[in-house]
Amino acid sequence: MVERVIATPAALALIERLVVRHGPVLFIQSGGCCDGSAPNCFKRSEFALSPSDVLLGEIGGSPVYVGGSHYAYSKATQLIIDALPGQGDNFSLEGPEGMAFHARTRLFTDEEWAELSGGGRG
Repeated sequence: MVERVIATPAALALIERLVVRHGPVLFIQSGGCCDGSAPNCFKRSEFALSPSDVLLGEIGGSPVYVGGSHYAYSKATQLIIDALPGQGDNFSLEGPEGMAFHARTRLFTDEEWAELSGGGRG
């Protein structure tokens, strides 16, 4: 099964630490125009989603959303979330951990795109 969003082992380990510390979390992929746009992590209980936000999938049991206009721009790509040493966004939960979530993308292959589109998710 093709996933719209995946996470590296480092990101999954950081998510696990954040959930232990803060409870259930969710991600919002910022609406930046290119690779490197920051995925922001928030407590689920403290973040209000917009009606236009699109659920891409889950990583580490945590939902990942992207704004509707950004989804229209990026729907042919897989979002890959990683965690690297450094300073995260001031509002994202990982900031004090000395780690920062980072995103990159890759285009789906023709076969993957056909699977996603055929499943009503394209």
